[in-house]
Amino acid sequence: MKLRISLAQTNVKSGEVERNLERALIMTQKAAEQGSDIVLLPELWSSGYDLQNRQLYSQQNITIIEQLCKAARQRHLIIGGSIIEEKMGNFYNTFVLINSEGKIQAKYSKIHLFTLMEEDKFLQPGDSLQIASFPFGNAGLAVCYDLRFPEMFRSYAVKDVGLILLCAQWPAKRAYHWQTLLRARAIEDQLFFAAVNCVGQDGAYVFAGNSAIISPWGETIIEASGTQEELVTGEIDLGQVTEVRRTMTVLLDRRPDLYGAVRT
Repeated sequence: MKLRISLAQTNVKSGEVERNLERALIMTQKAAEQGSDIVLLPELWSSGYDLQNRQLYSQQNITIIEQLCKAARQRHLIIGGSIIEEKMGNFYNTFVLINSEGKIQAKYSKIHLFTLMEEDKFLQPGDSLQIASFPFGNAGLAVCYDLRFPEMFRSYAVKDVGLILLCAQWPAKRAYHWQTLLRARAIEDQLFFAAVNCVGQDGAYVFAGNSAIISPWGETIIEASGTQEELVTGEIDLGQVTEVRRTMTVLLDRRPDLYGAVRT
């Protein structure tokens, strides 16, 4: 099964919700024109990391998600990216994945909060992983800092996930970590990684860009620049996941009975 995936590497402006939405809609239209099946937006793409005003953004995001659902339906696209969401009086960094019919297919609330950006002071962590099932196969959802926790992606891999969709606001000073970890996770779990980052600056933080799609062999299918706002698109063949796992039987040769971090 071949898929075209677009990564909308935008310059997210904190607090500029209408501007961020406009850029997102432009990017999704470009993705549709390129014949993409999926387009990903960065972490907290609508509001940025202005977490002190999380309640305001969570209310605005209700309407914004409705607009994104409409765009997905009109453009026959799967659209994903994270926003601030309120649930039962608590606030979460939630990856919302909308299917091509304009309906919410899956939600994943980030389970690893990034203390260096004080995420833990304003948001609650999620309590479960999330797999989105499509006719083309299973996709696992993740957000930014999650990338540093290999157990999470091994858990996805043993549940027959062949594609990870990840959105981020990853700092430029750790860009090498971003590039290295994307390849490591793809190689060790023998799956495709589609990861979108943002560019620009928010306060003291400069973001790394380098949005990329990585193959199960660790090959770069497409990679964006480190500084420019742009849409990049690559094609993947999910049949490669089966081929790689048959050729290199890493998942079958595991010994979770001994190290026990992840059990099937």
